[in-house]
Amino acid sequence: MVKTKHLENQSVIANIDWLSIFLYTALVIFGWMNIYSASLSLEETSIFDLNQIYGKQILFIGITLPVIVVILSLDAKTYEKYSLIFYIIGILLLMGLFVFGKTIKGQTNWYQFGGISMQPSEFVKIGTALFLSKYISENQTYFQTLKEQAIAMGIIFLPVAFIMLQPDAGSAMIFMVFFLVLYREGFPAWYLWTGFFAILLFILALVIKPVVLLILIILGCILHFIYNKSIHRNPFVYGILAVIMSGFVFSVDYVFENVLEPHQKDRINVLIGEDVDMKKEGYNLNQSMIAIGSGSWTGKGFLEGTQTKGGFVPEQHTDYIFTTVGEEWGFLGSLSVVICFMSLILRVTYLAEKQKNNFNRIYGYCVAAILFMHFFVNISMLIGIFPTVGVPLPFFSYGGSSLIAFTLLLFIFLKLDANKVNEW
Repeated sequence: MVKTKHLENQSVIANIDWLSIFLYTALVIFGWMNIYSASLSLEETSIFDLNQIYGKQILFIGITLPVIVVILSLDAKTYEKYSLIFYIIGILLLMGLFVFGKTIKGQTNWYQFGGISMQPSEFVKIGTALFLSKYISENQTYFQTLKEQAIAMGIIFLPVAFIMLQPDAGSAMIFMVFFLVLYREGFPAWYLWTGFFAILLFILALVIKPVVLLILIILGCILHFIYNKSIHRNPFVYGILAVIMSGFVFSVDYVFENVLEPHQKDRINVLIGEDVDMKKEGYNLNQSMIAIGSGSWTGKGFLEGTQTKGGFVPEQHTDYIFTTVGEEWGFLGSLSVVICFMSLILRVTYLAEKQKNNFNRIYGYCVAAILFMHFFVNISMLIGIFPTVGVPLPFFSYGGSSLIAFTLLLFIFLKLDANKVNEW
């Protein structure tokens, strides 16, 4: 037994993907450098000063080291075997927020015990990814039945429901990326197209008069009916779709005015180019674009960013950390970060494709999808092509919950991948 365990540990060291670890390490170190620049105080202090943001981030980085050791030391089958337990613990942590959570800026999404804070929504993504992978692989489902589809969607939407009650739309939105994984495993494509088209129709209804949009919908349905060569054309179905889309369009104004929170309406107005006050609701986006644009090709230099030093970008060390990269490291530095992120995401996807075990493969897709969604949304919102939401940049943004959760997410997969030599 001891010998077997020793051989397993050897196989982990020998077979772990060091390229992924290198990319992870590079992102964490460069992320800390930008946090240091964005939060550097006027007084000279040690980089290990726990009263400073950069000192706390070093502590969080230090915590990830034993976390990684534990992840790689556990039996690879642990993550599949206890996936339901991980999922249930995550749900219970979300439920506990409504009793023990701390409300910050109208959101109850943190536990705080003394000086220690923890955001459970960051960790629930891991439990959801594990349990979803377990369900799909164990049942060998291709989502041909409504029951299979409903169970998979239930696994995703249960944590989403509790997160929306906090309310934290940004974190809840990340869970939608699991549908890409479901699609890869055989989930009907029309779910994805319906969601995408509903979002597009919602935005169009805000910028185009409803009557004009209604005419366009009817014309689109007529043209699709005429040029659709399928033998299953049914004018009644087209009529029903036109009625549903028309009702959706005319409901958008009511939803926008009466359902969305004021800050959510402001963010959408900024996105679609409505007249907004750049000193109020448009301030964050305006300042982030100024900071990124001012870096030009090579940037102003480390610790030399005037926008950063002037504190013009709010919460720059968290969700807006990429603005520091743009200002101080310029286009070339920003491009390097993008390449590093995409290399890690593509590497995880490549490793997932090579897995012999279905659970490992599906979990790998979940990891790649979550990392991509965070990366895409965070950077997109800083350059004005996505509404501003509270989504951290993986391994970069300040925060212990975020860094530890993303480390867990990635290294569980690296453990599974390293163990594939023992899979049959």
